[in-house]
Amino acid sequence: MSRSLKKGVYVDEKLQKKVEQALQSGSRKPIKTWARASTVTPQMVGLTFAVHNGKKHEEVLIEESMIGHRLGEFTQTRKFKGHAKKGKLAKVYGSSGRFEE
Repeated sequence: MSRSLKKGVYVDEKLQKKVEQALQSGSRKPIKTWARASTVTPQMVGLTFAVHNGKKHEEVLIEESMIGHRLGEFTQTRKFKGHAKKGKLAKVYGSSGRFEE
C-alpha cells in the first residue's frame, strides 16, 4: 500500500540533515544510513549513500531514475547461493521424497 499524498514522501529527519550538509559542503564522502525506508528525493541525485543491508553498508550512487523509490530497494538483504544440484538432493532423499540412508 502506498503512502497518502497529503502526508508527502517519507525521508528520515537525520538523513535529510546529512543530505543538506553534504550539499552545502560539496562533500563526496558516502552518507552512512540505516534508514532503508526513506524515499529518494531529487536533491539526493549525485550523492553516494552507504545503505545498511543488515550486515554491512553497501554504497549506492543515486541517479535520476531512482527518484521516488526507497533506499532499501537498491541493496540486497539476502545472499542467493544457487539452487541445489539435481544429483545431490536426489541421492539423499531418493525418489520417494523421504530421507533415506
